[in-house]
Amino acid sequence: MRVVVTGGAGFLGSHLCERLLAEDHEVVCVDNLLTGNVRNITHLQGSPAFQFLHHNVSNYIAIDGPVHFVLHFASPASPADYLQFPIETLKVGSLGTHNALGLAKAKGAGFLLASTSEVYGDPLVNPQPEGYWGNVNPIGPRGVYDEAKRFGEAMVMAYHRVHGVPTRIVRIFNTYGPRMRPNDGRVVPAFITQALAGDPLTVFGDGSQTRSFCYVSDLVEGIYRLMQVGDPDPVNLGNPNELTVIQFAETILRLVGGTSQVKYQPLPVDDPRVRRPDISRAQRLLNWQPQVGLETGLQATIDHFRTLM
Repeated sequence: MRVVVTGGAGFLGSHLCERLLAEDHEVVCVDNLLTGNVRNITHLQGSPAFQFLHHNVSNYIAIDGPVHFVLHFASPASPADYLQFPIETLKVGSLGTHNALGLAKAKGAGFLLASTSEVYGDPLVNPQPEGYWGNVNPIGPRGVYDEAKRFGEAMVMAYHRVHGVPTRIVRIFNTYGPRMRPNDGRVVPAFITQALAGDPLTVFGDGSQTRSFCYVSDLVEGIYRLMQVGDPDPVNLGNPNELTVIQFAETILRLVGGTSQVKYQPLPVDDPRVRRPDISRAQRLLNWQPQVGLETGLQATIDHFRTLM
């Protein structure tokens, strides 16, 4: 297939481009580099099957030749990014999704939306199944990302119902691995870079809030399997092994070593208290579940960050 990956120079997008090329597909990577980086795809640019297009998908997307699948991953994805770029985040979730769907419709292509566990907001149900509608503050600072993704899901389903576009929606839970940015602002790069530098690890609140972490190769495997399945309803992908933020900080400190301590800061507005996927649908539909253990994935990620510092 010839596959368009929007946001293909980002953390997740670049790993997807890599996997698609390994499966002998052609890849058109589209990215305006707002939060992506060409370093993530430099090793792919020697392949004749790979093309990079510097473009903002909130504007009309023109791709010459056939397109068989569109993977829409363009969006700021960390709180630091979408708080810095709130309007761009809303535009890529709305206009960008519309343009990417328009490309899929025009080319007769399949479409997959990278949605997020943030559509569940600060959930009142744990773990979160796909049937849960969420508890989202639409006017809070995180609402620009949460509502952009919720709107994107609605737009995808409208194109599926009205135009018959073969669509999929993946709701991605916390994912980590090499190629995350040191200043990403999310907990994995923040803790690792602080520990490597010997600085205190910043824990927001009392650290009792929970997260679950999925290694990037497991997530990419789930997304690739979802591409093969003609089911338009959302699918959670993530690791259901839940731990508190303070437990995670202790794990990082043990793996990195050194003498870093923990410092506590006030909890950000609307920060979710729990986050854990119900992956029973992915297990049934895709025969998928995470394979990489937390410490194995973290060690590979720590090794990556050591090369940057």
